[in-house]
Amino acid sequence: MQHKKKAVVIGAGLAGLSSAIRLAGDGYAVTVLEKNENIGGKLNRRSGKGYTFDTGPSILTMPWVLEQLFESVHRKLEDYIEIERIEPQWRTFYEDGTSIDVLSDLPEMLEEMRKVKPDPDSSFMKFLAYSQDMYDICMKSFYKTSITGLKELKAQHTLKELLAMDPFHTVADGTKKHFKNKHLEQLFNFFVMYVGSNPYQAPAILNQLVYVQLGLGIYYVKGGMYNIAKGMKAVLDELRAEVHTDCPVSHVVEEEGTAKGVVTEDGEFFDADVVVSNLEVIPAYKTLLPKNSRTKKEIKQLTKTFDPTVSGQVLLLGVNKEFKNLKHHNFFFSEDPEKEFKQIFEKGVPADDPTVYIGVSSKSDPSQAPQGKENLFVLTHVPPKTAMKKKADWDKYREVILDKLERMGMEGLRDSIEFEYEFTPDTLEELYGATGGSIYGIASNKGTNGGFKIPSKSSVYENLYFTGGSTHPGGGVPMVTLSGQLTADLIKKHSEEAELGKNA
Repeated sequence: MQHKKKAVVIGAGLAGLSSAIRLAGDGYAVTVLEKNENIGGKLNRRSGKGYTFDTGPSILTMPWVLEQLFESVHRKLEDYIEIERIEPQWRTFYEDGTSIDVLSDLPEMLEEMRKVKPDPDSSFMKFLAYSQDMYDICMKSFYKTSITGLKELKAQHTLKELLAMDPFHTVADGTKKHFKNKHLEQLFNFFVMYVGSNPYQAPAILNQLVYVQLGLGIYYVKGGMYNIAKGMKAVLDELRAEVHTDCPVSHVVEEEGTAKGVVTEDGEFFDADVVVSNLEVIPAYKTLLPKNSRTKKEIKQLTKTFDPTVSGQVLLLGVNKEFKNLKHHNFFFSEDPEKEFKQIFEKGVPADDPTVYIGVSSKSDPSQAPQGKENLFVLTHVPPKTAMKKKADWDKYREVILDKLERMGMEGLRDSIEFEYEFTPDTLEELYGATGGSIYGIASNKGTNGGFKIPSKSSVYENLYFTGGSTHPGGGVPMVTLSGQLTADLIKKHSEEAELGKNA
């Protein structure tokens, strides 16, 4: 009788859970080992005094990625989680007092844009078509297979399609060309922060994120975003995969350049035909693999090419009042975005005047806060620890953030706080092993990596694979969930090629 092949997945973030589902569906006996007490990785939750918070992602886009994952193992997403569309998608606040709602209803969106540009119709429609063209092209390759570089991308596209990706420009170049309006450029440039990158450095192809949001919509998961992780876990239970929490991995066992399994910190050995790390690639090489010359050379090469994305200071605030001017998703923009991004990405310091995101899920889901009160998820992007020029004073920066919010219309915010919990880059690094507390994995930088991520298959050790925000296609809920599926596809492809080689 033939034994099932075994797969061990290190880390139960969304990418790890996604690859585990696919591998179980492909016939592997799957074991997932998670060091923290809860599954979900950065998608997690905290609660206290009647408030519940999603501690990580708060916006769901491209729900087809989740649908595709569940369908791949003959399940229906709606049997596990309930999603609802959010409208308006964002409310944005500018330092000059302007406020623009982002809406998927295009006539209404144009009306909002007229607050800052008298006749935005043709420029907006051209920009949306430009953005959709990029998305449609990426559906043929970028979202279908684990791409490692330009050579693979070129093999899948015509020259016309490659040029439609606007390869010689950045995100900010694209918005400036279409709008020539500082309010609208700032608004549309900020979409690239879904993947934690700098619009002045990121390739223009990421302007497709505008179509991803406006064309496909943004969604909320009823009962909290954490239900995505719970839904995935329910599927894994049905597929008889094992998921162990409070089970940190000590190291990957390798013999003659091939991964053979992992050893936990308790000394238990899990043998495996394939090992998948949901821990970011560079930290995985640094902490889980043998400290030999091959590993060191790989770390040096990867570190040179791939910088971590931004980190963040996160304040979870339970407030004893309702802020009527807020919607479910809100952005309080900086006065000078170029200065803001330069400080974060080039100078390695938290911005003097940052853009602040506030998610208030109780606006859509009253179960998330006591009646008459609200749960504020406050996120401010800051450099990762690895890029910080000096140690930050997070208590002081908290005051900068609260000052800004009170100045821009949230009067009485400080006095209304009755529950508070904080995450800093130190916390994020400690909890998730992310480089410098990076939130979204690897930054897309036109100059250093052309917008590509670290390959999902190890070039150093056989049978070792990676998934998550540092691999293709990148950070954010849909992207990391998709990376789990694409890594599983890669494993299947290599397994089939090996079988063919044996039988040849």
